[in-house]
Amino acid sequence: MNALKLTVGQAVVKFLKNQYVDCDGIENPFFAGCLGIFGHGIVAGVGEGLLENPDFRYYMTRNEQASVHIAIAYAKMKNRLQTFACISSIGPGATNMVTGAACATINRLPVLIIPGDIFASRNVAPVLQQLESPSSQDISVNDCFKPVSRYWDRISRPEQLITSLPEVMRVLTSPSDTGAVTLALPQDVQAESFDFPEDLFRKRIWKIARPRPDKRMVEEAALMIRSSVSPVIIAGGGVLYSHATVQLREFAEKTGIPVSETFAGKGSLPFNHPNNLGATGATGTPGANEITAGADLVIGIGTRYSDFTTASKTAFQNPSVRFININVADFDSHKLSAFPLTADARVCLDELSALVGDYHVKNDYSDHVAALNKEWDEMVSSFYKVSGSIPVTQAEVVGAVNEFAGPRDVVLCAAGSLPGDLHKLWRTIDPKGFHLEYGYSTMGYECAAGIGAKMACPDREIYVMVGDGNYLMMNSEIVTAIQEGIKFTIILLNNNGFGSIGGLSQSIGSQRFGTKYRYRDENSGLLSGDTLPVDFAANAGSLGAHVIETHDIESLKAALSEAKKQSVTTVITIETDLYKGIPGYGWWEVAISEVSQVDTVKDAFKYYKEMKKKQRFLL
Repeated sequence: MNALKLTVGQAVVKFLKNQYVDCDGIENPFFAGCLGIFGHGIVAGVGEGLLENPDFRYYMTRNEQASVHIAIAYAKMKNRLQTFACISSIGPGATNMVTGAACATINRLPVLIIPGDIFASRNVAPVLQQLESPSSQDISVNDCFKPVSRYWDRISRPEQLITSLPEVMRVLTSPSDTGAVTLALPQDVQAESFDFPEDLFRKRIWKIARPRPDKRMVEEAALMIRSSVSPVIIAGGGVLYSHATVQLREFAEKTGIPVSETFAGKGSLPFNHPNNLGATGATGTPGANEITAGADLVIGIGTRYSDFTTASKTAFQNPSVRFININVADFDSHKLSAFPLTADARVCLDELSALVGDYHVKNDYSDHVAALNKEWDEMVSSFYKVSGSIPVTQAEVVGAVNEFAGPRDVVLCAAGSLPGDLHKLWRTIDPKGFHLEYGYSTMGYECAAGIGAKMACPDREIYVMVGDGNYLMMNSEIVTAIQEGIKFTIILLNNNGFGSIGGLSQSIGSQRFGTKYRYRDENSGLLSGDTLPVDFAANAGSLGAHVIETHDIESLKAALSEAKKQSVTTVITIETDLYKGIPGYGWWEVAISEVSQVDTVKDAFKYYKEMKKKQRFLL
């Protein structure tokens, strides 16, 4: 067998650039390049390997966590068929990526994380940034990645790469097991050479399979559907990742079964399809929550049933409700004691459609669903209507952006009060037009993710909607966007505080304690003084962005038009009302103090106890 003498760093890069995926006969490289920041624990190994391979492009970011967010957003827009490797030095650079790793794994999105590690030789220990342990010498901060990675390995000898790298790819390309993969590389080992087998670096194509459901079980599931009176589909992210939107639409139209959507599944049906009830669960529409509450059969497709989707287990109130779960992951297909169809969503829907025959829900049921769809759209128009008040409402801002955006444009968000409003209100037409990271709801995701989303689909306009709290956590990647010539639009909503958690605090009786951007009052000792004078426009401008300050909806609309013509990332600022939000139509459990001296907390606890009575063990 022929061999190539390479360092570990060189071998890793050479291997990654030769990995491809094939989904439905369409082949593409799996890695779009490498993101990260060099430190002493990576620059001489993997860094030198990147220097020798300029065709495996390196992108300099400003924060290691942001590197992973860029990769996550890119992978999400690419339906998990392409991603980035993310590198860092050992130490704070590595641990900065732990949040990103958790975000990737929770959202089931592939990202390769390559942190440098402490010297395998140990003779110079403790090195700079080394975490010492009195109980073991085989530990570093990179062990923090273990619980948030789908696969974790540390390469202490060069030849270990030969068996590790294929496992890395097996997990990253798995529809059911993907997430963050961590490959820790000790800095001395990275620079060591080895005679690697040449076959390790041949072009390898990883086939993305579409597992079919068990024949007997899919037949039984079809009988369950045929015997149902008030079924409903909950469409999750798996519908999009398996490219099953056409099959879902055909199945819904054939059977008349209504569809509600999770955060990840929004866009599974166009918003104006008569079968589409819209958002479901804690942030759901009145119609979706009415139908799921009374459903006798819930068909979950590609959903992991988070507490927002199940409204903390209060969404399904029919005492006879049954569940069918279509999911490529066996773990998810069994949730809620469901009848499990562990399979690819697209092929499973095709087979189910053939087996349900001429089944169709009764006309009065489908007519009611269509009426609920229309009623909610009228409600959305009322929320979007411009009142003329200053500051404007968040819903008015969402409406202005939604009505300006084209059918293939993308709205992107992750945390705060915006996700709930967007889930309910945004009129999505294109399956990839709604990009919400709500598995981990990572504050600071948005500005970095805008880069990844735009890189994945340069022909689309990306509208990043972000609150002031999220923006302040991680806006540094605006510099990266400017450096790389990546253009997207950030709409920065300033309500002078943490709007989402403030609203939650108020709902549980805690009076928005500690959630406003205020000076400390010398008399009370609380953060209840004057509003802080944060100049967001000046901040964004200092990072190189084109900046437009707006104050009302008319100026916002003009700014959106101007931003679209720009060739650089544009930040549009607007102040919004902290207190005027969209009503909630579902419940989300947040524990409330059982004993309190505060009357508002006591009142909230009474309501909490009433809602707890609606929770069900779905066995």
